[in-house]
Amino acid sequence: MPFCHFELRAERCKSEKYPKQISSLGDHIRARRLDLKLLQKQIAHQIGVHEQTITGWERNATSPEIHYIPAIIQFLGYDPLPPANTLPERLATARRVFGLSQRKMAEKMGVDPTTLRGWEAERHQPTKKSLDVIGKVLQSR
Repeated sequence: MPFCHFELRAERCKSEKYPKQISSLGDHIRARRLDLKLLQKQIAHQIGVHEQTITGWERNATSPEIHYIPAIIQFLGYDPLPPANTLPERLATARRVFGLSQRKMAEKMGVDPTTLRGWEAERHQPTKKSLDVIGKVLQSR
C-alpha cells in the first residue's frame, strides 16, 4: 500500500511580547530584537546605551535622542522613519540619519542654525547657492 508523505507548514504565533501593531520606533526595536531572539542587554550594548534605555524605548515611555538614530537604523537594517518628500522633510530626515542636532547639521552645511531651522519649518526657501550645498549633504547620506 503506498504512503503519502506531506508536510504542513505554518508561521509560529508571535510571542505576546511582540508588538500588535508596529507604529513607533520603540515597536520597531522590540520587533527586531524579538525576531533576532536577543536580550535588551545585548541591544543596549550594540547601540551604546543602558539596558533600561532600551526598556523605555520599547515601552514607548521615552524616545531615542537624535545621536542614537544612526545606531538604531544600523541595528534595524532599515530606516523606520517615514519617507521624506519635501525639501524640509528631506533635510530633517538626513539630519536624523546622521544623528545631528540642527546646530551640528548647520555647521556641517556652513550655514547659521537659524537658517536651517527656517528651511525645515518652511519659513523661507534656500538660495540657489544653498541648494547646491544642501544637495551635496543629502547625497552624502
